[in-house]
Amino acid sequence: MGTQKVTTSLIFAITIAAIGSFQFGYNTGVINAPETIIKDFINHTVRKTVGDPPAVLLTSLWSLSVAIFSVGGMIGSFSVGLFVNRFGRRNSMRIVNLLAIAGGSLMGFCKLAESVVMLILGRLVIGLFCGLSTGFVPMYIGEISPTALRGAFGTLHQLGIVIGILVAQIFGLNVILGTYDLWPVLLGFTILPAVLQISALPFCPESPRFLLINRNEEDNAKKILQRLWGTQDVTQEIQEMKDESARMAQEKQVTVLELFRVRSYQQPILISIMLQLSQQLSGINAVFYYSTGIFKDAGVEKPIYATIGAGVVNTVFTVVSLFLVERAGRRTLHMIGLGGMAFCSVLMTVSLLLRSSYNWMSFICIGAILVFVAFFEIGPGPIPWFIVAELFSQGPRPAAMAVAGCSNWTSNFLVGLLFPLIENYIGAYVFIIFTVFLVIFLLFTFFKVPETRGRTFEEITRSFEGQAQGADRVEKGPIVEMNSMQPEKETSVDF
Repeated sequence: MGTQKVTTSLIFAITIAAIGSFQFGYNTGVINAPETIIKDFINHTVRKTVGDPPAVLLTSLWSLSVAIFSVGGMIGSFSVGLFVNRFGRRNSMRIVNLLAIAGGSLMGFCKLAESVVMLILGRLVIGLFCGLSTGFVPMYIGEISPTALRGAFGTLHQLGIVIGILVAQIFGLNVILGTYDLWPVLLGFTILPAVLQISALPFCPESPRFLLINRNEEDNAKKILQRLWGTQDVTQEIQEMKDESARMAQEKQVTVLELFRVRSYQQPILISIMLQLSQQLSGINAVFYYSTGIFKDAGVEKPIYATIGAGVVNTVFTVVSLFLVERAGRRTLHMIGLGGMAFCSVLMTVSLLLRSSYNWMSFICIGAILVFVAFFEIGPGPIPWFIVAELFSQGPRPAAMAVAGCSNWTSNFLVGLLFPLIENYIGAYVFIIFTVFLVIFLLFTFFKVPETRGRTFEEITRSFEGQAQGADRVEKGPIVEMNSMQPEKETSVDF
């Protein structure tokens, strides 16, 4: 195997793909800053339609405007397999940008049309798009990246998300687009990245794994690998794909149900779901969805700027994770992140409870939130997105990405729905619940999650199959766990 290089073609393809990640982050964070203004719009519009509505109707419409995004994400993420096997990874990303344009248009013109329905429908459609993108982007990046840099490049999906959140927070300031006149522009801005990605994707290659394994286009796949990796010697990678293609030809198509029925898939799909839950049930979305209120409760006079500060920390430590993931490994970073977040979650609870007695506790609370965010981006933020693609071969990968993505979006929806209700009853003690979850996920990662750094897709798949076969028969010797296996010597990569 030749020396692989980080080429301009590879960087360009990953960057363009990560626009979909940016879209997810932007549309997650964009609704927070203009909350009061959008509530006034809903109030004004409903009053013109039905007279004097009950307060519960207005609250329900606002909650629906926020939550319907996650409902769309759940549906979209579960539909990933319908696209990627039929149209390919690249073309799927291009096609679904039509949803982003449609959703952005509905939200951008809802004020002009004085229609709350258009706002809610726009959030649903953009949620569908983002749900699909959270499956397409990590899959595409994982399949075009060199093995030695798969984790680092996989982290770029999360980097795109946090940059999107940060841009949404900045654009949402009342000195930029967070005004009564310009908030539709803030929501409709999502059209521009969609147009950019549609225009640029034709200049990006299709996934070579898709071309060879799904379409049997070996020459095409070989040329793309050579161009992306900057080396003529891709014999080993091509042979690995051909072996996987031969094995797929002997198997029936893997459905979502098969992931839970077939023993060799059961452990990786359980790991995939648990890692997605560890991301969402860690409390990070509770912090970001309601960060302005948390900072206000902590005594910050202008909480929106503190929230933006948390977004900056979010971005910086995602970059840190990018450089650490291929050195420390996925499993280690994930455990460090979960442990650090558990400690900070306890600290947040204590500081919020004592804030009324000790003013300086407000600063402890803010510090705990910022460190909490930093630990999230070290591991639980980026790793669950790309490790799912690493745990499965080409056949079951789309179905696995759909299940994992749907788990992520569903837990995201439940946190957004239940956090304010629980917080209303138990106050700051709500973060103790997240602490319990974090400890559970930490223990699960320690005992069940394998290290995938430096291993090919085929090697990881064979390891799970070996464990499944060992579980089906009584053996005299011990079964080799993946955690006891050392990564192969890494391929040299030139920058």
